Amino acid sequence: MDRRKRIVVGISGASGVVYGVRLLEMLRELDVESHLVMSRSAQMTLAYETDLRTADVQALADEHYPNADIGAAISSGSFRVDGMIVAPCSMKTLAEVATGNTGSLLSRAADVMLKERKRVVLMVRETPLHLGHLRNMTAATEIGAIIYPPVPAFYARPDNLQQMIDHTLGRVLDLFDIDAGTVKRWTGEHNEKKLVSVANG
Repeated sequence: MDRRKRIVVGISGASGVVYGVRLLEMLRELDVESHLVMSRSAQMTLAYETDLRTADVQALADEHYPNADIGAAISSGSFRVDGMIVAPCSMKTLAEVATGNTGSLLSRAADVMLKERKRVVLMVRETPLHLGHLRNMTAATEIGAIIYPPVPAFYARPDNLQQMIDHTLGRVLDLFDIDAGTVKRWTGEHNEKKLVSVANG
């Protein structure tokens, strides 16, 4: 029997909480079942960066769990799921995933996904990066995670911040074979026209 696609969304305390919020909105629009876990730091960042309350964000998800609930459904490999996106992913959460030091539900869920060979995308947010950060990114990649810093694609020529966010999240969802309809896909046409223009100029 077919089921809806199911994605776990983790929101950690890095700046850029809007990525997690908008991701939940997009998953709802796409009829993808979402399971949310937010760290305490994420709730603090939410208050700093938006006018939303934690309850507002939780209401966007089909299910949500306290970060301290290590026994939640998403902590088990028997939970049927298509993967997990941590948006944004703090350096602390990255370190926990990279080392298997899963002291919270957020990092435990990511660890379970990786052992079950499910796709885990970490939208890491920090700059500049020191060697420890880079080593943790390498370690996380070696165990199967995908490091996806939310770097805007300027070739899409976004008109506003919302379009930049939607394009980035659309590309993340591409990794799960979910077409959000928000990606301005590169075809090479603009480049070809410019080359012809220069050649004729």
